[in-house]
Amino acid sequence: MKSVLVIGLGRFGRHLATKMLEMGNDVMVVDQDAEQVELMAGRFVECTIGDCTKEPVVASLGVENFDICFVTTGEDFQSSLVITALLKRHGARKIVAKTTQDIQEELLKTIGASEVVYPEREIAERVAVRYNSDNVFNYIPLTEDVAMYEIPILRAWVGNTIVGIDVRKKYNVNIIAVKQGDTLRATPGPNYVFQEGDHIMVLGKSTDVFKLASRA
Repeated sequence: MKSVLVIGLGRFGRHLATKMLEMGNDVMVVDQDAEQVELMAGRFVECTIGDCTKEPVVASLGVENFDICFVTTGEDFQSSLVITALLKRHGARKIVAKTTQDIQEELLKTIGASEVVYPEREIAERVAVRYNSDNVFNYIPLTEDVAMYEIPILRAWVGNTIVGIDVRKKYNVNIIAVKQGDTLRATPGPNYVFQEGDHIMVLGKSTDVFKLASRA
């Protein structure tokens, strides 16, 4: 369990705070809009109305006690810069700031953000990859070249085992799970026998995965 501070209750901030709470974390939310705070008050024990571009407000939050401080006021970049700088000044251990432009990412990191998230770009990249191929059903990037993909198996694999096909050697990807409808079988053994309709979660380079997916 982590202690989390979310500053900014726009759409992204609300979803982030709610999800962090659902996962069992202690979450405090802050926004200068009283109406937004009141909407969240039924879900969160700690809700504060305050303008975090003002140093006394940030100083009152005890930001050094949180494991993560999220700055989700990305639509107002000037506010994001000021809030990030104030969090850093008051001893925040980890600051994750939301941004909407590449140049903003550089500036936020310069003044103290530990990490910067760019939701619109990340979603656009995932959608582009998903719809670039009819046979890619999910995509999670890990590095610039490596990602995890959900793809269907080749028809010729049905009735054969993972070791029999020698997927890693032949296709240069690692199978980390097999999905059957809504059921996910993690780390299937080498003797797993593929069934009609199976999808596989594979880890590998994009070029290798797309080459395999194009054959499905």
